[in-house]
Amino acid sequence: VQLQASGGGLVQAGGSLRLSCAASENIISFNAMGWYRQGPGNQRELVADITSGGRTSYADSVKGRFTCSRDNAKNTMYLQMNNLVPHDTGVYYCFAESGSYYRGRGTLVTVSS
Repeated sequence: VQLQASGGGLVQAGGSLRLSCAASENIISFNAMGWYRQGPGNQRELVADITSGGRTSYADSVKGRFTCSRDNAKNTMYLQMNNLVPHDTGVYYCFAESGSYYRGRGTLVTVSS
């Protein structure tokens, strides 16, 4: 299984980005998918996840600002990020679980103040 994250970039505080995670196979087979980020100090934080049934959960730091969704027809998961703040800066990785764990290469998000 290959996961390809994209959509990162440089944005000013208050701006928005949408990350995509394209899977090489049918994502319906995954029990859960999600995003975590690794900040400049190498701290890792689980940002959001979504189950095969569509239930989502979020880190307290992004609740109300980020929305995780999935399009099973496109085998793609998304992370809509609004009202970005500098603390959101980091490399964002998508992952998937189906008995095994898969992780894609990250995409860099930089939020300037």
